[in-house]
Amino acid sequence: MVTLQSLKRISDFEWEIPKSYRDDMRVSVRLFASRDMLEEALRDKSLEQAVNAATLPGLVGHVLVMPDMHQGYGFPIGGVAATKLPDGVISPGSIGYDINCGVRLLASQIDADAAEPHLDALASALNEFCPSGVGEKGALRLTDAELDAVCRDGSKWAQKKGYATEADVRRTEEGGRLDGADPSRVSKRARERGRPQLGSLGAGNHFIEVDVVDQIFDPEAAQIMGLAEGRLVVQIHCGSRGFGHQICTDYVEEFQGAVKRYNIKLPDRELVCAPLNSPEGQNYLAAMRCAANYAFANRQILAHSARRAFEAALAGAVKNFELYQVYDIAHNMGKIETHVIEGESMKVCVHRKGATRAFGPGSPEIPAEYRPIGQPVLVPGSMGTASWVLVGTERSMMQSFGSSCHGAGRTMSRHEAKREVRGETLRAELEADGIHVRAGSMAGLAEEAPKAYKDVDRVVEAVVGADIARKVARLRPVAVVKG
Repeated sequence: MVTLQSLKRISDFEWEIPKSYRDDMRVSVRLFASRDMLEEALRDKSLEQAVNAATLPGLVGHVLVMPDMHQGYGFPIGGVAATKLPDGVISPGSIGYDINCGVRLLASQIDADAAEPHLDALASALNEFCPSGVGEKGALRLTDAELDAVCRDGSKWAQKKGYATEADVRRTEEGGRLDGADPSRVSKRARERGRPQLGSLGAGNHFIEVDVVDQIFDPEAAQIMGLAEGRLVVQIHCGSRGFGHQICTDYVEEFQGAVKRYNIKLPDRELVCAPLNSPEGQNYLAAMRCAANYAFANRQILAHSARRAFEAALAGAVKNFELYQVYDIAHNMGKIETHVIEGESMKVCVHRKGATRAFGPGSPEIPAEYRPIGQPVLVPGSMGTASWVLVGTERSMMQSFGSSCHGAGRTMSRHEAKREVRGETLRAELEADGIHVRAGSMAGLAEEAPKAYKDVDRVVEAVVGADIARKVARLRPVAVVKG
């Protein structure tokens, strides 16, 4: 069992579980967190899961854990690991069930004070235009051929259909499209679940949130992003819905046999994997990219719907009600990237589960306008708390495979939260604080109570203290739509 005494302190915000901790570890585990946060993390199995993950074949560098860490399926949420091509492994559970769950930030020139009388109408409009809820159908109904096109083209499909601008696509991670997606590697059941759900929010921790830019920390970066104090912005947090969940389910089941065929020994069957260069590994990678592209298109359709809601609620009431994209970032993804590891340039598969890219200044993979400052990193809090806009740093490229945290991170299970919080009471408290709430279910609202999450400000202080991200702006919520 991992204890605080098992850890080696590197700095106030960087710790290590050495490779020597357990005989089957192939690499060490590197943790970005304060001492207090590590003590809290020891209450669940997230650090033990990180040690288990350090046994995966083909790992390079370290297994990394971000300060929003908590226990997940096999691999901790907030975890990052890279395996070397071509024969390192890929692990579906180390990417997550909601493939390409991510966050999109839209900014505006709307003055929050001018919009304040209309926020309740805006919350209602967002709730009307953006379908949400468990199993809820989306804004679009796709044919089989259209679903194939979404799988292959992602945000570019949405652009062709008139749902996206050129700037939307350019300011999306990977341009909103991963190469190598193959719809033939997706099951019939996944297709059935995906066809009706495009343009829907879902439930759980997914949300659309209207925020006010509360404080600017980096004026140059904020200006480049179009962020200004006192202006409204919108966050959209969702992923690939039942489509991605089914793809992960299918391949976790298939890989139970693959680990036996390739004689891969694992301390936890939830870490099932297959070599990247195997037929099973290639099939999963092709299917995962379909789900990733579906998620990019899903957030794009929701952005289009949010723009319609802003027009419906604010046209004639405020000037310049248009929304423009700051960035769209993924936090459950397996990506083929090139990184310098121990002085050697390597092509690797980076598994990020509940962790985002945080590429530094000058990276050719990010939009040209952001190369002077680094890639935007979006860190939503929980209902009623702040969210953050950060940028990646040069050190993130050296220390964390260009990765950072993805949110606040849970401290309570959903069951615990529902036991301790009444949805009706929480809604009243949020409304009293000036946050307009629309929720499909009071039980679902209780699951996502702020007390069920870590303090997002402390999480951000840890990644900034470790110099893998830099502060740009702090956001304060004024309206929330939950499934």
